[in-house]
Amino acid sequence: MDDLAATNRTDGGKGAADASAAPGTDGGPMPGGRAQPKTDKSEATRALILETAMRLFQERGYEKTTMRAIATEAGVSVGNAYYYFSAKEFLIQGFYDRMTHDHAADARRRMAHTRDFSERLQIALTSWLDTAAPYHEFAAQFFRTAADPTSSLSPFSNESHPARATAVELFRDVLQGSDLAPKLDAELVELLPDVLWLNLMVVVLYWVFDRTEDTERTREFVRRSTPMAARLINLSRYRVFRPIVRDAKGLIQDFILPTIGKTAVK
Repeated sequence: MDDLAATNRTDGGKGAADASAAPGTDGGPMPGGRAQPKTDKSEATRALILETAMRLFQERGYEKTTMRAIATEAGVSVGNAYYYFSAKEFLIQGFYDRMTHDHAADARRRMAHTRDFSERLQIALTSWLDTAAPYHEFAAQFFRTAADPTSSLSPFSNESHPARATAVELFRDVLQGSDLAPKLDAELVELLPDVLWLNLMVVVLYWVFDRTEDTERTREFVRRSTPMAARLINLSRYRVFRPIVRDAKGLIQDFILPTIGKTAVK
């Protein structure tokens, strides 16, 4: 918050006050310290700040990019930048939100032609790789922070709830729109979207450290692992595998899901 403190010292805090009082910027806070725009103009300003930040993160790196530099490049006051994003890390949250929305829309469009579960799942994962591709170069720079379980940038944090909820809902559509869903136990159908999101997190982790051209190694991992995962899920509908399924479901419900923030921070 050094930039904001400097702004308050030089202009008596007018930057933040002016931003909060400006017409069209009274939409109230979003979860995790982000302001919710209320008009087209304020939405455009927020989008401009976010686009500028993403460009500077790519050019200079996340750690070396300050809120003051972002505000200057975007042509807004530092106080206005802090109005929409109360800290630099929330720009990454804004990026998560936008990219997850773009990914969900792209994946739904691509898988509309098929009801095969394995194909739908692979489409959803490949769509994420394609949507995230432009940001691969700087992804590792903030992964160290995101990997901290106490960080709001963690995909498991309460602050990441909006993006996570969007992704889980996509995987619910992957399953519900398939020919496999009616054949599975109802409790498993309810649990699987979260499990499939966790599978995406494994892919993301692999992708962050993948330095092959066009992250081809990650793409091959998706191509080879997805049919295997689909077969395992398909086998769960047979009676002989029910005890194993129940044990696995219990482990996930008792030890994995409780570690995921389920609600947005107020």
